[in-house]
Amino acid sequence: MSEPEPSIGAFLEYLVAVRGLSARTVDAYGRDLAALAAFLAAHGGESAAEVGEESLTAWLRAQKSSGLSAATRARRLAAVRAWLRWLREERLREDDPGLRIPAPRRRRPLPRVLGQAEVERLLAGPDPATPRGLRDRAMLELLYASGLRVSELCALRTGQLDLRRGLVRVIGKGSRERLVPAGSKALAALREYLERGRPALRPRGDTLFPGRGGRPMTRQNFWVQLRRLGREAGIDADRLSPHVVRHSFATHLVEHGADLRTVQQLLGHRDISTTEIYTHVARERLRQLYDEHHPRA
Repeated sequence: MSEPEPSIGAFLEYLVAVRGLSARTVDAYGRDLAALAAFLAAHGGESAAEVGEESLTAWLRAQKSSGLSAATRARRLAAVRAWLRWLREERLREDDPGLRIPAPRRRRPLPRVLGQAEVERLLAGPDPATPRGLRDRAMLELLYASGLRVSELCALRTGQLDLRRGLVRVIGKGSRERLVPAGSKALAALREYLERGRPALRPRGDTLFPGRGGRPMTRQNFWVQLRRLGREAGIDADRLSPHVVRHSFATHLVEHGADLRTVQQLLGHRDISTTEIYTHVARERLRQLYDEHHPRA
């Protein structure tokens, strides 16, 4: 890398001496600022230390046109903003154009989900003739029927079930409680498991789903069981996890007309913006189904 212009060099020295940043981090700042300086030099504009809002916007637009990801462009802009803020604090310039430049929006990846036929094959996998099969079937039915996190599922106690009303009291993130419905098929699987499966597994205390030694099943052990059942159902391992089943629960609800506020409460999301991703998933799945099945797609 060529020698940076004086103001950039002084800023990098400040990052080392005052901020105590690592050499690797400082090198990253230097590369990002050098990219801006090179762009300005190539376009015959102002020096980097004199850069204005218009040139910054043109630089970001050129990066987008060259195919750089939103994450890379956001990182470069963050480095430039830190440098411009330092220039102003050191009274090396009066304004800070970085404050007026919006960060590139990162496209949030859509979560993976299973089709409803895949879910049916998965739920049909456990062997109800064995205690472990009854347990695994009850866990899978409840996971899909109620959209639980795997940690919530594995931590359940028998006292959290209300089979008469068809509700489960879930202890979620931040020890927040919520009541979620279980659904008729999940309730039937739970009743059969409690009657014929759980006693044979010799649970410790009121653990609902015991694993080895009667202790609560671990997330890792449930993951192993899920992957095995997924393979038997013909589902690729890289497409299946407990969270994928949770995503599928929410997406299928939205596809069948559930409103977002309801889905938010069932999932235990604090912010509805977290839940809104499922409208995008449902829309994308609808487009895919159209493309696959409509004769004139």
